[in-house]
Amino acid sequence: MKIPCSIGVFAHNEEANILHLLEALSTQRLDVVEISEIIVVSSASTDRTDDRVRNFAITHNAVTLFTQAKREGKSSAINLFMKQAREQILVVISGDVIPAGGTIERLVSAFEDEDLGATGGKPVPVNKDDTFIGYCVNLLWRMHHRMAMISPKLGEMIAFRKVMDGIPRESAVDEASIEAIIRQQGLKLRYIPEAVIHNKGPESLKDFIKQRRRIQNGHLWLIRKQHYQVVSQDQSVLTKILKAELRERPGDIWRLIPAILLELYCRMLGSWDYFVRGKNPFAWEIATSTKKIR
Repeated sequence: MKIPCSIGVFAHNEEANILHLLEALSTQRLDVVEISEIIVVSSASTDRTDDRVRNFAITHNAVTLFTQAKREGKSSAINLFMKQAREQILVVISGDVIPAGGTIERLVSAFEDEDLGATGGKPVPVNKDDTFIGYCVNLLWRMHHRMAMISPKLGEMIAFRKVMDGIPRESAVDEASIEAIIRQQGLKLRYIPEAVIHNKGPESLKDFIKQRRRIQNGHLWLIRKQHYQVVSQDQSVLTKILKAELRERPGDIWRLIPAILLELYCRMLGSWDYFVRGKNPFAWEIATSTKKIR
């Protein structure tokens, strides 16, 4: 018997990537998994995102579009998807990434293990590392991979059991919020590095800082509100993986040190926003340079 899943796609002004994503989802290589439906939640898009989804849905019956008149944050959009989804295994994916051909099969087939609550794949950036920001983006996702191999850290695209009615709408780190709930339910997380998700990191320093600042803020909110700390906040793990990075790429030390300093600066800004300004960017400002994968 196949394992059915519902896929939620979350978009705001994703006209550059949305058709590539929907095509990639509709042509996944499946064996024991079945995609029952693909629900696109478009939050106050002002470009051609909605029209492109509607046109795609004409020839792809599994695709349905829901629109939100106002941007209320990705967590709010995920809650709308969860309310509409008919399956018990859910997959959530942002509108600005592209999964490899076997990714859904790998993420969802793992739920043959009844003790498993959520799975996540390996994000691989399309950014070249011949610029400093490009190097920082690639470094961060290598760090993500190293961390996830030590303790599962899910991001960019995850699958999970529908063991909750929703997630906190104020969360700016939705995947981590799902992680927290799954662990609190006594279920396991699994990182599946063979499940590749292509993404695009920021191309400008401004967008990089904006994104990393917001994530730090969100992780601090998560600690206080959901009593959950992601592995990237564990200083001992960070030290361990940085040493591994340096051993593997000793020639990159001249870029590694300023990249570490930049990350520390972003974390300081995020901490300032949370503790001093009382800011919670759950409906965050878009980093526009991340939006076009192809």
